[in-house]
Amino acid sequence: MKKMESIFESIIFASRWVQAPLYGGLIIGALLYTYQFMLELVHLCMTVGSISEEVLMLGVLTLVDITMVSNLLIMVIIGGYATFVSRMHLESHEDRPDWLQKIDAGTLKVKLAGSLVGVSGIHLLKSFINITNKNPEAVKWQIVIHVVFLFSTLMLAYTEKVLHSNHSKSSK
Repeated sequence: MKKMESIFESIIFASRWVQAPLYGGLIIGALLYTYQFMLELVHLCMTVGSISEEVLMLGVLTLVDITMVSNLLIMVIIGGYATFVSRMHLESHEDRPDWLQKIDAGTLKVKLAGSLVGVSGIHLLKSFINITNKNPEAVKWQIVIHVVFLFSTLMLAYTEKVLHSNHSKSSK
């Protein structure tokens, strides 16, 4: 019976590799976002002499938005893989991100939520810049959604702080 339990536990542990293709798909998603970024950048470069400052600002905010979503993808890919699939042997790599050594599932959630707040804020800023062309009801909903993201992020961060504080006290 002990041998069956050991085999079953090995299978359960190996099942984490089911997530590896998901991270591969997210890498493809990041490449698609990079392609979209380049298209927008080329478009802005080619039209900069004939567009208004407002349109330029919206274009630049789109670039910022794409970059923030791409950052979010990278955090999920690297942090998720390292947290849930397999340890990444990057200790001696000169470009190893500092946050990678401090990442756990809770910290990753807070970082992701913070990134979502940033993306939501960029979308809200784009709406404010172009407010005359927006439905006021839609802008109100964007504000409500942004505030919910912000509140959720603050609560996640507070919860993580409390959990880490309690964990530090209990390990002493």
